[in-house]
Amino acid sequence: MLIIDNAQVAQLLTMQECIDAQEAAFARLPHGGAVHRPRVDLYAPGPADGYFRWGSMEGANDGVFAIRMKSDVVSWPRDEHGNWTEEKYAVRPGTYCGLVMLVSTRTAEPLAFLNDGVLQHMRVAGGAAIGAKYLSREDSEVVGMLGSGGMARAYLEAFCLVRPIRRCRVYSPTRRNREQYATEMAERLGIEVVAVDSPQEAVAGCDVLSSCTDAMQPVYQADWIEPGVHVTNLGRREMPDVGDRFDVVVRQGTAGLPMRQTERYQVERGMSPGAFIGGSAAEMARIPATNRNPGFGGDSPEFTDRGRGGGAPDIAAVMAGEVPGRTSADQVTFYRNVGNQGLQFSAVGQVVYRKALEAGVGHEIPTEWFLQDIRD
Repeated sequence: MLIIDNAQVAQLLTMQECIDAQEAAFARLPHGGAVHRPRVDLYAPGPADGYFRWGSMEGANDGVFAIRMKSDVVSWPRDEHGNWTEEKYAVRPGTYCGLVMLVSTRTAEPLAFLNDGVLQHMRVAGGAAIGAKYLSREDSEVVGMLGSGGMARAYLEAFCLVRPIRRCRVYSPTRRNREQYATEMAERLGIEVVAVDSPQEAVAGCDVLSSCTDAMQPVYQADWIEPGVHVTNLGRREMPDVGDRFDVVVRQGTAGLPMRQTERYQVERGMSPGAFIGGSAAEMARIPATNRNPGFGGDSPEFTDRGRGGGAPDIAAVMAGEVPGRTSADQVTFYRNVGNQGLQFSAVGQVVYRKALEAGVGHEIPTEWFLQDIRD
């Protein structure tokens, strides 16, 4: 049994391997060669201004099962400029708890625990790159990036591997952050990266529009999107109500559990695709209300499917040629980059595990610690 930390994941895994592993796993889904369970969160009352949230997601393919687990204290503050975001921590601000456990589906043997930080950024960006590979114009060269954090860095790197990207315009509310992003990513990727002073400047003239924020409200307007653009996302609430602006909509996979909603199980509450919620009515009121923006209803019939993926085909069908993707240069395409999270961790996590074994990397602990002689 191995324990593999973030520094070791970064040492072992390349973005191209991350993209390739996910693409192979997605292709197995339609025939049952891979399987996943969408992310589900559980909320329990925590500190007075927030909530405890446990999130998990599962998937299996190619002999390896993965469960990704997150433990957070979450809150949803607004700053003096009206920006509304989700903030989180474990133990204290600035530290986080996220783990991926890998298990052999052939022997049920526990194989590894991995810190999820680097893996999380890379698997999400790799998924977005698959969408861009199948839906953006082949001559896409300019990225409009909204957000300047770790996810935005990973997304831009991934886009550069599937399209001939030569320029990126980046906007985020803090000037220092977007300027630092521009300097760092230009040097890392060898392309032009320009920090701009408004989100509209970032969106104007782009071929690929990517929002990578923790915003609880839209960060751009639908009428900014120009013909021929490919759009993808990180969160659900950062997107506007696009109406019929998208000509082609494809989702990664099923984002929410198809269950009847009750007081205790709700879709699109806070940042959660599906959530079981504890607490009193007063405590539950701390969690942002269900996202009523059309198309992001966790595939629930109680929400409309207009615009953003609620009834759209998934990427595996496009990859297999069963449904068309982009059919003209002027179409606006959208890839809903959520759904197969558990499968992504299985696909990418096992690449890291196998390379760790080959390289002799990771902290080894006895497998026997996880076994017992009592039948449960």
